[in-house]
Amino acid sequence: MNKLIVTRRQNKIMTAVCTDGKIGEISLEPEDGNSFLGYIYIGKVKNIVKNINAAFVEFAEGQTGYYSLTENKVHLFAAEPGRGKADSVPSFRPLKAGDEIIVQIARDSVKTKAPVLTSNLNFTGKYCVLTAGKKGIGFSSKINDSLWKQRVKQKIAENLEGSWGIIVRTNAYQAEEALVLQEFSDLKALCIKILQSASHRTWGSCLYQAPSAFTAAIRDSYTGFLDEIITDCDKIYKQLYQYMEQSQPEALRLLKFYDDPLLPLDKLYSLEEAVEKALSPKVWLKSGGYLVIEYTEALTVIDVNTGKYDGKKTLPETIMKINLEAAEEIGRQLRLRNLSGIIIVDFIDMSLEEDRNKLMKCLNEICARDQVKTTVVDITPLNLVEITRKKIRRPLHEQAGLH
Repeated sequence: MNKLIVTRRQNKIMTAVCTDGKIGEISLEPEDGNSFLGYIYIGKVKNIVKNINAAFVEFAEGQTGYYSLTENKVHLFAAEPGRGKADSVPSFRPLKAGDEIIVQIARDSVKTKAPVLTSNLNFTGKYCVLTAGKKGIGFSSKINDSLWKQRVKQKIAENLEGSWGIIVRTNAYQAEEALVLQEFSDLKALCIKILQSASHRTWGSCLYQAPSAFTAAIRDSYTGFLDEIITDCDKIYKQLYQYMEQSQPEALRLLKFYDDPLLPLDKLYSLEEAVEKALSPKVWLKSGGYLVIEYTEALTVIDVNTGKYDGKKTLPETIMKINLEAAEEIGRQLRLRNLSGIIIVDFIDMSLEEDRNKLMKCLNEICARDQVKTTVVDITPLNLVEITRKKIRRPLHEQAGLH
């Protein structure tokens, strides 16, 4: 069974995905909500740095973000007339210090790096993502049915106007097409409302708050994946019930309130132990081998070691067995620890090209299961494998306050 567990841990809200009794994903979200990911603000341009072609925008008191002028060609000036109308003509005038613009936090701050801001607003639903400012119709890479995509693309194109764009998510493939179109229409109405409200709001105003991590976990889960949603917190239960009643009423039956004073929820699922293991640099494999996971400012390094393995196979067979087991565990650790950016894996040296190809094929299949975009780039003659994983939220060790 697949269960989503939401509980309190110290001063944070913990969201965990449990599959067949094993914790596969963990998120720790401060109760005071200091993550701004997905929020939309009216920000003020503090300064423009020409040599990196970027601006730094203060979007809240004492909160400044990085705004790329290369990626953001069109700026959403807060006081621009006709803001939010489908046929409004965007302003292409250059940005200058003091300008007030509408920005969305595209990435949380990571260590010493400021949050990344964008003028290309995104609104995520269960079936699609509305992109304001980026035209076009895209599909999840996990949808391979070309005939279905062609049919849906034609229907969406009939309802697409102005500067709107849409990305059709994996869940849409299992849903009625009418639901996808209705959600797109609802997200568009929400975006228009937010843009129009900017004209009478002041700098630093928050125009939109993104869903909490535990709400987003329900929205982003594949249809039919979750069997239960469990919480032992009355306030969280009410929030989840309200969200699901409004957005996913068909899933309300999965929501359960856990109330057993003799066996707390975190003890029942060994959540504290799962967090400790997910924060440990060493991960043991069933074979006796182990991984060592180390974080640096630029990338994450994972080292694969033979450890205590004492099998009777030949050396190449032993290495292949441990590397394949390590690949499966690495896929799990990427999700569990929410690792992102550049990840370098030092597999045990393999002399045969055939074995290297087998490992890469296996690793590609494992990474393709990840809901977050994950790409296996290449393997070097030294058996170093480069993986990239899209940065969204902070990695778990930062969420837990470890740097």
